[in-house]
Parts: sequence; structure tokens; C-alpha cells
Amino acid sequence: MANVPFDQTPLDQAQAASTLFERQMAMYTTYHRDSRNKATHAVGIPVIVFSVVLACTLVPLGTVAGVGTITLGLALSAVVWALWIVLNRTVGLALGLLVVPSVLLSAWAVARLSTGGVQGLAGGLFVGGWVLQLLGHVYEGRKPALVDNLFQALIGPMFIALEALVALGLAPADLQGRIERQAGQRS
Repeated sequence: MANVPFDQTPLDQAQAASTLFERQMAMYTTYHRDSRNKATHAVGIPVIVFSVVLACTLVPLGTVAGVGTITLGLALSAVVWALWIVLNRTVGLALGLLVVPSVLLSAWAVARLSTGGVQGLAGGLFVGGWVLQLLGHVYEGRKPALVDNLFQALIGPMFIALEALVALGLAPADLQGRIERQAGQRS
């Protein structure tokens, strides 16, 4: 560790060497240890993401020739997906399996349902997703991570995606181990 100040602790050195993504994931991980909490999040987080995209798809931003109407749902999805890819390319790209269907299904629903129907569906899904999240934290016995750090709302979907990648054996080498080591130092 060249150029490391002599007064840094090993934890300071490890945090300096880790990425923002790994540090944020380590924090999120400390709030999500119980398997029941993880299960409620595996359902609740995608439902919440879809509900937000669905509601935002009701807001047209403009029309692009040859493309059609650009909605707030599409624009927000593109920006957040790009942020996820910047934070971690593999996990971010994997989140395309949530983002792309959410955008397409939202556009389909907005084209076929009344505005009130879309609002009701989006609201019901949003509330239901959060009920699942909060139920998971009852099992965990700990408040949601975003209470302490609002950025954790963006990390939640990445946590679920990484859990899936690990389960499928597709996670980047030792990424989960580095995150777990940092989470262990936080606990």
C-alpha cells in the first residue's frame, strides 16, 4: 500500500481500496442478513421498481422522431440503469433484466389502461412492495438501511441482482467475499 498515511488503520486502508459500490453494498448487507428478509426483498424491490417506472410512464416528456414519446419512466429508467452500470458493470448490466421489462410492461399498461387504472395499479404495487420490505425488517429486527443512508434505495436492486448472480455462479470473482469482509468489519 504505497502512499498510505501512517496513521490509517487497516479498516481505513481497506475502505480506501474498495469501490463506492463495495462500500455501499457492505453497508446494505449489514441490514440484510436474515434469509426471510432477503426473500421479502427479492420480491418487494422489483415490485417497487416496477411501480415507480409505471407511475412515471404516465408523464410524457416529449416526442423524438422515429422513436415516439419519451416518458419520465423511460428517462428515469435509463439514468438509473446507467448509474447502476457505472457503479458495477456486471451487476448493473444484470439489472437490465428488471429495467427493460419494467419499461416495456409500463408502456404496454399505459397504452391499454385508463390513467386512473395505471395510478391505482402503481400505487397498490408500491404500497405492497413496501409492506413486504417492512415485513422483512421485522424478521431482521433492524430498520431499513435507507433510514441511515438514502443512497441505499439505489443499492437495494443491486443487492438483489448480486444475490441472484452469486446463486447462479455468475458473480465477479471474489466480489461477494470483499463485500462480506467489509460488512463483517461494520457489524
